[in-house]
Amino acid sequence: MKKRFEWRWRLAPLIIVAGVTGGCQTVQTTQGGAVGIERRQTMMVSSKEMEQASAQSYHQILQQAAQKNALNRDKEQVDRVRTVARRLIPATGVFRPDAPGWQWEVNVLTSSEMNAWCMAGGKIAFYSGIIEKLDLSDDEIAAIMGHEISHALREHARERASQAMVTNIGVAVLGAALGVGRAGTDLIGTVAKVSFELPNSREHETEADRIGVELAARAGYDPRAAITLWQKMAKASNGAPPQWLSTHPSNETRQQDLRDYAARVMPLYERATQHARPVK
Repeated sequence: MKKRFEWRWRLAPLIIVAGVTGGCQTVQTTQGGAVGIERRQTMMVSSKEMEQASAQSYHQILQQAAQKNALNRDKEQVDRVRTVARRLIPATGVFRPDAPGWQWEVNVLTSSEMNAWCMAGGKIAFYSGIIEKLDLSDDEIAAIMGHEISHALREHARERASQAMVTNIGVAVLGAALGVGRAGTDLIGTVAKVSFELPNSREHETEADRIGVELAARAGYDPRAAITLWQKMAKASNGAPPQWLSTHPSNETRQQDLRDYAARVMPLYERATQHARPVK
């Protein structure tokens, strides 16, 4: 009897983990678009939870920036970034019909850091350092923003938070079984890390690159700017990508992929710019 009880006790953590991971959903977060991103994703955290945690984290960051007088200090710079966002956001509907209706927010943080990100639900931050150090054109701002928005459309942060949660639950269950305590998870803390602190996986970056050039093209920004942008970033970082791009594919692989997909969406860009030209 004792051995049977011991066997069941050892099996219990595995049953708990199986039950939790069984609650994961395999979803299609976006439509394929012209670039054909079709990968299905396994999610454990709900979109609603992710958006709520992201909004809270985002507003904490804005508060901290405001206290340091580092929030939206340069009106001309802020207007440029927000103008690009206003053109890109309607194009997100091609990939997700719900996305244009998100509660979008776009802000510029004064910092020497070369960084930019978009959290779940359309919470965007650009750092002044990336605009100034790279002397970005509007097309290049659109390339960065399109890439970052693509992470939000594909819910990469939610996917990574789900993966982290599964890992943490496994650790917690194992710790309880061994009598060494339980590990907890802090969704808001996890959101901050997976959204803009930790590098994305190469798979996520490639998806964001490809969707990003399509968003730019549909908004009337030259998708080939993604290539010149990458060349600028590599040069500014002495041949290596900045930390926020540290897991991207190699320079040569990435530039070739960007060329291929920029060429694929050029007809969309030409159509968008044709429609934007005044009729004589």
